Amino acid sequence: MNSRIDCRKVYVKKTPSKGDSAFAAVDIKKRELVEKGLIRRVNTDGNQNPYLFTWSKDRTIWGFGSGCATFYNTSKEPNTKMKRFYHEDRFEIYALSDIRKDEELTHKYQSLSWRKCFNDLNEMI
Repeated sequence: MNSRIDCRKVYVKKTPSKGDSAFAAVDIKKRELVEKGLIRRVNTDGNQNPYLFTWSKDRTIWGFGSGCATFYNTSKEPNTKMKRFYHEDRFEIYALSDIRKDEELTHKYQSLSWRKCFNDLNEMI
């Protein structure tokens, strides 16, 4: 099957401190594709909404992601990185290190340092 969305290596569960969070459903090797998906653009200012992705280099376009991507929490030492294909409205998430089954999946939010909705996260990490 050639699906444009594939998140079969990821599951989401509720955690006591972070709410719903993404976790590895299987062991994942460094540089391996963890998940791929699509972005739907929305006409809004995403500075106030932490569930939207920055979807342009000039910070003017916003979108919501398919699959489990919106449930990856941020970290100073993330274990994944999102590769954005802005003009194709799609993304791929790769492992930055070996990830064990049931390990939380994290990445560093691209807009962490400047989006108002992440002010409280900057203090935590």
